[in-house]
Amino acid sequence: MATDELGGEAACALPVHGDVVEELTDHALADVLRRTSDAVVVADRAGDVLLWNDGATRLLGWTAEQMVGRPMSAIVPERLRARHDAGFHRTMETGETQYGDSMLQVPAQHRDGHTVSVAFTVTLLWHPGQKAPYAIAAIMRDDTERWELARAVRLSGGG
Repeated sequence: MATDELGGEAACALPVHGDVVEELTDHALADVLRRTSDAVVVADRAGDVLLWNDGATRLLGWTAEQMVGRPMSAIVPERLRARHDAGFHRTMETGETQYGDSMLQVPAQHRDGHTVSVAFTVTLLWHPGQKAPYAIAAIMRDDTERWELARAVRLSGGG
């Protein structure tokens, strides 16, 4: 089995353009997840947070220590939680989501209580041979400014 320059297993080799990098190791991929400016959140089948990166902290105010092990629904505004939870659990039971190829735009609850508009994609995570996903990953970014501009246009009768 291949190893990376630090002696760890290179469990994931991805082709890239050019001769400089031939594979990305688990270490490099973990570094990407940790350092990307986008929020990356992974939740298990029950909806509890497994991974919360620095981008999620910047976007939503909670640290990883505060969110890992806590229900992901903590970032869903109260008025939307029942709908979110029903859709989440249906997706995790069926392994099907109508949003797999879509950019979603929804409000999220910041730690300090204000609402942030987020644009995000979701990806179901599977163990080989399983009929249902073991987790779901969301990659989010702040969409508040764009949402507020679009709302202002709608309210002014311009769209």
